[in-house]
Amino acid sequence: MQIRPPFMVSYSITTKCNLKCKHCYSSSVEEAAPDELSTEEAFKLVDDLSEWGIGLLIIDGGEPLCREDLLEILKYASSKGIRTTIGSNGTLITEEMARKLVEVGVMAVAVSVDGADARTHDSFRGIDGAFEETFKGLKACRNANLPFQLNMVIRKDTLSQLEDMLRLAVECGANAAELFDLVAAGRAQEESRDQVLSLDERRQAMEFLADAQADYPLIIRVPACPMYPLLLQQKNVKPKHFPAEMLQRVPYYSRGCAAGMPMGYVMVQSNGEVNPCMLLQINLGNIREQSITTIWETSPQLAQLRQRELLKGECGVCDCKLTCSGCRGRAYEETGDVMATDPGCWIAPELTGGKGNK
Repeated sequence: MQIRPPFMVSYSITTKCNLKCKHCYSSSVEEAAPDELSTEEAFKLVDDLSEWGIGLLIIDGGEPLCREDLLEILKYASSKGIRTTIGSNGTLITEEMARKLVEVGVMAVAVSVDGADARTHDSFRGIDGAFEETFKGLKACRNANLPFQLNMVIRKDTLSQLEDMLRLAVECGANAAELFDLVAAGRAQEESRDQVLSLDERRQAMEFLADAQADYPLIIRVPACPMYPLLLQQKNVKPKHFPAEMLQRVPYYSRGCAAGMPMGYVMVQSNGEVNPCMLLQINLGNIREQSITTIWETSPQLAQLRQRELLKGECGVCDCKLTCSGCRGRAYEETGDVMATDPGCWIAPELTGGKGNK
């Protein structure tokens, strides 16, 4: 039986990057990997995605602007009718590059800003001056009428800056604020584990964001924390600046973790390896050997992941297992079991009488 495709596919087009971010989920380095997909192989992937009928393609890295054929691939994807965006650190987006991105059909850019000031951002991104260069890139996007959102990582060092980071997104002209709950995957396993939030810190951060959404003019999205939309619904948050129905664009809203799910999400590494999510880096196969649609429909790992009744521990008995199901990436990284209870959830222990980790 044919399984509905994911809504969103991300393609990490290169491992090469000009920054040295401590949390990099792609473990990016200064030089491109020798086994990255060629231009022709990237075109073949785009052909398959176009025929599949996905809703959104995100091309990221590494830093995608480090790849010489990026514009060629972006233009090809757009020509195939795919809504195409990129994820970038912003430092290489000049006025000329911003115009070229618009010309090849890029719909929007997600730009990473990891602190409300240069010191916080640059220390996490590994290069002095990155904050200033990123904001030059944002200005270039504005001047080229290229829509952009800010992607920000919530970690111990930025907990006190959440309000300022939200303000920054509005002031710089972003159309959304996406705050990633830090998961110790990729390079973050070694360099950022001490920055992962505790249960109480996560609860407080999500409570703050849910309360802030009511009067905040942009949609606040929180990848890696399926518990966040539960708070929006429990608090009956009604935004003052846009229709409440738009909150359903928040990741996981009433759908649970999107990794590998129909109308959810899947990612392709720079070498063609397919993973359920950038935070759930289990190898499902390689598009050099099988089409992405074949991998999607025949992978035993995905078949297991899609059966919420197989969730274990508190996630397995939680009333919210269908609308939340926990972050499968965090569960896997912390326990080695993709179906285990999400150890970052503060809600399940409350629903199961306090039997879980506090």
